[in-house]
Amino acid sequence: MEGQTPGDRGLSEKPVPTAARPSLSSLGAVFILLKSALGAGLLSFPWAFHKAGGVAPAFLVELVSLVFLISGLVILGYAASVSGQATYQGVVGGLCGPTIRKLCEACFIINMLMISVAFLRVIGDQLEKLCDFLLPGAPPAPQPWYTDQHFTLTLLSMLVILPLSAPREIGFQKYTSILGTLAACYLALVIVAQYYLGPRDLAHEPRLASSPSSWTSIFSVFPTICFGFQCHEAAVSIYCSMRRQSLGHWALVSVLSLLACCLVYSLTGMYGFLTFGTDVSADILMSYPGNDGVIIVARVLFAVSIVTVYPIVLFLGRSVMQDFWRRGCCWACGPQALAEPSGPWVRMSLTVLWVTVTLAMALFLPDLSEIIGIIGGVSSFFIFIFPGLCLICAISVEPVGPRVKCFLEAWGVVSVLVGTFIFGHSTVAAVMELL
Repeated sequence: MEGQTPGDRGLSEKPVPTAARPSLSSLGAVFILLKSALGAGLLSFPWAFHKAGGVAPAFLVELVSLVFLISGLVILGYAASVSGQATYQGVVGGLCGPTIRKLCEACFIINMLMISVAFLRVIGDQLEKLCDFLLPGAPPAPQPWYTDQHFTLTLLSMLVILPLSAPREIGFQKYTSILGTLAACYLALVIVAQYYLGPRDLAHEPRLASSPSSWTSIFSVFPTICFGFQCHEAAVSIYCSMRRQSLGHWALVSVLSLLACCLVYSLTGMYGFLTFGTDVSADILMSYPGNDGVIIVARVLFAVSIVTVYPIVLFLGRSVMQDFWRRGCCWACGPQALAEPSGPWVRMSLTVLWVTVTLAMALFLPDLSEIIGIIGGVSSFFIFIFPGLCLICAISVEPVGPRVKCFLEAWGVVSVLVGTFIFGHSTVAAVMELL
């Protein structure tokens, strides 16, 4: 950039200006990306294998998606080095302009909101199964009112999740988010073991789909893949925190982390589908009996990990809303009349509004699959569309050879087109299922 002449440096050697000295090791970057990707999305992979029509079609779609997922991470690292920005929104705004940045921020808020809804829905499902285990009763007899998911999830949200989400800074919770990775790895091992041991109370042999019901059903895997592998929102911050910031090194970090994720997701999806076949639930834990000890441990692990991760997701969404608040007040009233967006009244109002809206949506949306469809559609912007646009804009201002430039432009266009298709297909399918 400044002080450079064309041809002095290649694509991989631009330093990223950061406020503090970057200190993150390469191994640490791999684990942070792994931790960002592994989580509640794992619960839906067996259901995605069923929707795809079997193991082979699901594997094929997953491998094709992996190419775009890795390229998206590499593009974001390159875009961060070109733009000199340290956040996803900053990179998009610096390269693509303020209009695309506003679209990025709006998608970011919607994505964080729907992830919060999915988290609450998973917690509610696990609470329901745990209540059935703790308070068993004869099938004709109704469960007590205080075991109903509407009551237990509301109580948990008001007494635990809301207080954890209220502070201005939630740095103390970044260490607890590793519970999500531990829960995901534990669940993958349990599902593999249960396939060979046989889950208790399985009434019949699973019926396995031998082929997709239609060619369009293969694409139903994409929302689950986008939900499961989404770590791209954090990619720019991770790249800018690394001691060694080169494109080749970042590509190696991206490949290693996503291959590890792919292994865990593939094992879970394949063995969960082979265990239950076409009867598998959108939440794999709901397919297992409620009195199995190892499954109960998995339920508790996932519930606790999501309770600790939910405030972090809320914090990310709230920070973007506070930026909207700041710019809106500056535009409407001038900087003198600006209300401090991080002040207690604004912060608490946004937090209560966020928890209330996500709780209401989690209680009234009928199934986790519809939520995942919406998340998958919005996530396609962060995984495909915005990286593609950033690549096209970045190479227009960078000294690149004509053949390389032509190839990169074509790849950027392909990424945008694929992301647009996934967004349209996922959103339409989710809306049709809701209707």
